[in-house]
Amino acid sequence: MTQMIHAPARPPWRLRLPAHLALVVALALRALPERRRLRARLALAGAVRRLPPAAPDHVIALYAAVVACQPRWWRGQIDCKERSLATVLATALTGRRCHLVLGARPLPTAFHAWVAAPDGTHVGNEEAGGADHPWTPVHTTP
Repeated sequence: MTQMIHAPARPPWRLRLPAHLALVVALALRALPERRRLRARLALAGAVRRLPPAAPDHVIALYAAVVACQPRWWRGQIDCKERSLATVLATALTGRRCHLVLGARPLPTAFHAWVAAPDGTHVGNEEAGGADHPWTPVHTTP
């Protein structure tokens, strides 16, 4: 049976503005050569380490805002790497920090990126079958 995916509700302006700005930055990194993208993503995500920690509900709300704010000029699907980096950057634009987590699983072999709140709450790791086949964190930004 096919599951229907509905467009998320439109977030408030205080979340939508940082989400839009962060998505533009995350999508602009795709213009870099492939070998430099990961290093640039990790450098951006690590640059926010001195900010105070964000509450888990704030990170969840910003992740939902990033998912809801896909730009009209972007015709493709936004990957987990861009969504996660945009959430970290949007959280930083609100004066708080969260962590970018890169993970993998052995069977079926796959890679995934998600966000972790400073208290350990994971946001976005249930995508791509994360409930059936859990992801193992490989790298977490400080």
